[in-house]
Amino acid sequence: MMELRDRRLYRSTHKTFEEYCRSRFGYTRMAATYKIAAATVMENLSTIGLQNVEMSTSGLQILPTNERQVRPLVALEPEVQRTACCHAVQVAGGKVPTGRIVKDVVQRIMERTKVPNTYQLGEVCQIFAKDKPELRGKGGCWAIVSAVNDFSCTVRMWDGEYAVGLQHLKSFNLPQECEQMQVICDGASAQRS
Repeated sequence: MMELRDRRLYRSTHKTFEEYCRSRFGYTRMAATYKIAAATVMENLSTIGLQNVEMSTSGLQILPTNERQVRPLVALEPEVQRTACCHAVQVAGGKVPTGRIVKDVVQRIMERTKVPNTYQLGEVCQIFAKDKPELRGKGGCWAIVSAVNDFSCTVRMWDGEYAVGLQHLKSFNLPQECEQMQVICDGASAQRS
């Protein structure tokens, strides 16, 4: 699917990748994106990832067996994916870990390596939608921070509020422009009400 999407091979029969996925596989575009990401993680784990680490009693690698077990690993760098997978196998008692176990292991790793949230209320930021289907169409747009959380910020945009991870925000350190954006956003909010 990745090759079909990236090389736009679906265009011989369909206008969009989403149409192709729905017609051919019965998937939404988001489901296809999840499957492509999971396949990339599995390739990482099976080719060079888990060699000489966690082995089962039969000497074979213990790898995830379904997408739910792989999906949480997508958020990590390839080297960290391998470590997380090995740890999840240990937590599962040397067996294939459940999706819940993998998710908990990944969450603990992300908490340990957490970047401090330096955003402040009223700060103007730019949205980066990379690898985040929920933000599609909002990449490059300006937003105003309306709440600051540990791993994310709630931002106000022209069409509502969104919870956005820190990796999807870029701060603007331009005080005058920030004040202007605040006035514009307040005006747009008043018109919607």
